[in-house]
Amino acid sequence: MGKKGKRESATPCPETFDPLPVESKTPETVVLLLNSPEEDIVVKACKAIYTFAEKGDENKVSLLGLGALEPLCRIITHNNKLVKRNAFMALGSMATSGDVKNALKKLDAIPSIIKQLSLEEDTVVHEFATLCLASLSVDFVCKVQIVDNQGLPPLVQLLSSPEPDVQKNSLEVIINLLQDYKSRLMLLEMDLIPPLMELLNSDFPVIQHLVLNTLQKVTTAKGTLAMFREKQGFDKIMDILNNMDFSDLHSQAIQVVANCLSDSESINLIQEDGNLNRLMDFLLKPSTPEIQSKAVQCITQMAQNSESLKLLCEQKVEKFLVDLLNVADVNVKTSACHAVAAMSLHQASKDSFRDLGGIPAVVQSLNSNSSIQKEAATQALANLTYSNQLNAFAVYEAGGHEILVQQLQESCSKTVVSSATTLCNMAEQEVIRNSVLSHGAMQALVEPLKSSDAQILISATQCLSVLACDNKARVELHSTGGLQLLVNLLRSFHKDVLHNACLAVNVCASDELTTIEMCKYGALELLQEINQSKNRRSRFSNLAMMRLLHSNLSVKYSLTGHLASTDIITSGFYDTGKACSSQRIRTLEELSTEPVNQHRPIIAINITTEETTDVPEEGQRNPSELDTSTKGDRKSQRKKKKEDKQKDEAQSESVTEKPWSMMDDVSLQILIKEANKSILPLNDEREQFATLARLVSEAMGGAVEMEKLHEFPWMLHLSELKFQLQSNVIPIGLISRGIYCHRALLFKCLADCMGLSCTLVRGEYNRAWNEILLLKWNPSNQLSTQPRRFIVDLMHQPGSLLAVNTPAALQYQTI
Repeated sequence: MGKKGKRESATPCPETFDPLPVESKTPETVVLLLNSPEEDIVVKACKAIYTFAEKGDENKVSLLGLGALEPLCRIITHNNKLVKRNAFMALGSMATSGDVKNALKKLDAIPSIIKQLSLEEDTVVHEFATLCLASLSVDFVCKVQIVDNQGLPPLVQLLSSPEPDVQKNSLEVIINLLQDYKSRLMLLEMDLIPPLMELLNSDFPVIQHLVLNTLQKVTTAKGTLAMFREKQGFDKIMDILNNMDFSDLHSQAIQVVANCLSDSESINLIQEDGNLNRLMDFLLKPSTPEIQSKAVQCITQMAQNSESLKLLCEQKVEKFLVDLLNVADVNVKTSACHAVAAMSLHQASKDSFRDLGGIPAVVQSLNSNSSIQKEAATQALANLTYSNQLNAFAVYEAGGHEILVQQLQESCSKTVVSSATTLCNMAEQEVIRNSVLSHGAMQALVEPLKSSDAQILISATQCLSVLACDNKARVELHSTGGLQLLVNLLRSFHKDVLHNACLAVNVCASDELTTIEMCKYGALELLQEINQSKNRRSRFSNLAMMRLLHSNLSVKYSLTGHLASTDIITSGFYDTGKACSSQRIRTLEELSTEPVNQHRPIIAINITTEETTDVPEEGQRNPSELDTSTKGDRKSQRKKKKEDKQKDEAQSESVTEKPWSMMDDVSLQILIKEANKSILPLNDEREQFATLARLVSEAMGGAVEMEKLHEFPWMLHLSELKFQLQSNVIPIGLISRGIYCHRALLFKCLADCMGLSCTLVRGEYNRAWNEILLLKWNPSNQLSTQPRRFIVDLMHQPGSLLAVNTPAALQYQTI
């Protein structure tokens, strides 16, 4: 005012008007006055805009359209305190409108607003400046701007403002900022807890609600919980819970308590201070559904800690929860299911829930229209049935397994996971497993097997592993397309998904037909690829590979070149030769339908030939009698069989294509009968193997001197058979000129038919041999000594037994 006086006395201006009252009834005029150089006029214009804006959102939007926002943002930094104050009042009132808020973001007003938050500023400026920030802070970009412009420290300081509206607005801004991770970290580093504790004593319920809302967010961090404990925060919350005058705050207060109970140190402190009994009294007393739901959530949090879980059991909380499972309120029942799931981690609680009749109540919740309640109930059943077969049977008796099967196709991933887990827990009992399968479990599992969710795939494959031990279940899995989906999971790079898929494949490979189907889908090739990878291979993938090979000896022999004595050759076995590790081994049916080629023939075993049931006695000869006349008989039988077959086909009028079947092998059946007749009566095991070796040798061309091996016409013979049969597949009984690989395979086949134990090993260059295990007889003490392994000579001196690793054996294997 002094400067103005000096300026007037120095340069008197007789043309100056006296102050004029400004009166306007149009908003347009008032907005224009915001640009007036006269501070008094600007003050009055701001006040008029504030009054106009307070009447409703339409007026605020109207002012925005008239251009009031930009001049207001400019004058909130005015040197005149009254101008600044009224400008903030007008801006704050307008900012509560969504349209104004969006326009305000574009004007970059946040830095100017934050500068006016110093403690020296007018309280009214604080009130409306924080009101502006409360509106803007719901936007992510604005949150970043507030943090970047150092807005957090003054906001925390303003929590101690004497003006309730400033406290309220500051709390709203802080709550919005706590939703952002970066802002939350910065706020937690500040001394936020003490002013919040003070504001709990506010006379204004709205502020108390905002404080509790803030505490709900900040007490999820352990660092903040330590400060909360130091400031006796839990005591103050318990005071609120035990004061019925604050019943409107109980719902939020109990949530803060629940957060505290997730921390072991807080639980210990609560026990030491005697607050646990106060808390349990509150939790177990009747209340409104909302408070009951929150109280049960608190119990759920307590159950996460082993010490507090024991205390809950001592308080007989299970009875309280079972009662709540039968109330009408969905939220209460949902919370009760969550608490049952949490407490069921304790074995004693599992039994208590069953004894109190809680399991049927949980099963009933599976029928709820609420997806959240179904999810909670399914999780509860998963925990209740884990390692508890009595509970599993209780769920079965309540009909829970039927609903769980249906839930495997739910859209909620957590429900699907828990349903599959529960069924897996229950299906360990055969009676339950059969019932689960009868309700279409295999069909229901198909959809989860298509999922991209790792947890769904893990639980689905685990459930599949338990159910697929039943042969009918495997057939159903294949018919519904689930088997191919399972094999496809072997392509997964998720460690646990791959491991469980391998385990499921291992179970499904329990029978040959399922194994063959999985091999058609490429299971073997995928497992070979996995087992060659340093990162993906595991004992599970190796187990699945071995199981597949064990159920498909043809593939096993092609890939590994070895059949153990426990690998019994049966009809359907075929030898394609040595296969590459990445090569897919085609089925016998696929190989049989290919045109004749120049490659090595496929040697097939077919023991169950139809014509062998009544083999003529003259066909059953001793090994010494298997001369050329016997071979002629075989050719005659083949010729007659071929003619009969052609005749049958000519007479058939059926237009449907007959299913593929293996070529009959009458000659092999004759050899089997000859072997049984001449070898089984022998008492000496050595003589049995020697006689069998001579039988095999005679059937395949007799002994061949090593020096004349190159003259033995086995290749020409096999080519002639391929041409005669017009097939790449040759039944082994038709081979009358065979070398090592053919003789060793026939020896293994005949030995397996008679129950004699031997292996089959493939070598290089068409070499193969059989190893047997014999006890060495010691004539001096008439006792047998340590057993030794021998190779059976089938080629040069048929019947000779060559001790493994001796020069003779090595020569037989390699030369």
